[in-house]
Amino acid sequence: MDLSLSEEQQMIQETARRFAEAELAPFAAELDQNKDYARLATHCHKLAELGFMGLNVQAEYGGSEAGTVAFSLAITEIAASCASTAVTMSVTNMVAEVIQAMGSEVQKQEYLPKLCSGEFTAGSFCLTESGAGSDPASMRSRADATEGGWRLNGTKQWITSAELAGVFVVWAVTDVTVPKGKGISCFLIPANAEGISISAAEKKMGQHGSPTNEVHFDNCFVPQDALLGELNDGFRIAVGELAGGRIGIGSLALGIGQAAMQYASAYILERQQFGKPLANFQGLQWMLADCMTELEAARLLLMSAAWQKDSGQAFARQASMAKLFSSEKANDACYTALQMLGGYGYMQEYPLERLSRDVRITTIYEGTSEVQRIIIARDILQSAATQQS
Repeated sequence: MDLSLSEEQQMIQETARRFAEAELAPFAAELDQNKDYARLATHCHKLAELGFMGLNVQAEYGGSEAGTVAFSLAITEIAASCASTAVTMSVTNMVAEVIQAMGSEVQKQEYLPKLCSGEFTAGSFCLTESGAGSDPASMRSRADATEGGWRLNGTKQWITSAELAGVFVVWAVTDVTVPKGKGISCFLIPANAEGISISAAEKKMGQHGSPTNEVHFDNCFVPQDALLGELNDGFRIAVGELAGGRIGIGSLALGIGQAAMQYASAYILERQQFGKPLANFQGLQWMLADCMTELEAARLLLMSAAWQKDSGQAFARQASMAKLFSSEKANDACYTALQMLGGYGYMQEYPLERLSRDVRITTIYEGTSEVQRIIIARDILQSAATQQS
């Protein structure tokens, strides 16, 4: 396996880095403080102009056809400057990928060009509910058959970018007579459909610049042609096709962790205590060495998972491993970097306070660290059982 970057991948990485440093970094703290979602929308439109809202989407639908490795590289660079922008970019890319993988030709033609071009500022997944987070099969949203389609009722919780989205990928129970998880279907619903209402953005610990909302469906009519994939096959889409999202969130966490260590490294070179730079103290050197080693391991796990996906190989276990390790070690890196700054790290004047808040959610969304461990262990044990039989 050759993990060296192609010329195109290097170009995408460098373009993302330049854009993030010029367009995102100067406003990241302000976006965090003011929750100016109009500025976030502007960021998203500029990313679409660069081709970053459909990095793994075919060119015939307006995408860049750059692949998953390029997607991971770009997300890492964007997140290093603004995690709020990165999460919107990541989710929108995954919405586009799911539509490309599971949608009809009509659905692809209808939605993919709008997502890739920025006509839709974002796309959103409506999967999680108050009683169905780590256990999505327990969802209670219902889509009851009616003439010409379904009537959808229910509430989805913690939906990234909901108030900016042009289209929702929505999961709901369509057959209550079968075992849990077997009667769930998936739908593509435009955000302006009648019967949809969006609550005010949640008050969160971090990633303040990205709105997270409840989405309510009140007798929302869903036509037959809105069904994504096969009827009652939605749970498979949720647990299968969305595995790629874990590569995105792992990459996002990596970017935040790298930004934290980069800032801390520069700080200890300049800051003096006891008459010499902090960088001369072995304790801080070891903290830096350990975190950077772990972040490099995270990068390699992400590249491996992305490469396997691009190669058409099974990648779900690798994506979960990469997401688990990257998010946990990025959290460690941010808190270590904050510690290296001492009292200054705790002040909002310095970026470590924001980075530490922004990184915390990465061990929770797209599947908690605990769920990733279950997925990984289950896959390992299934492989072992198969080898024994």
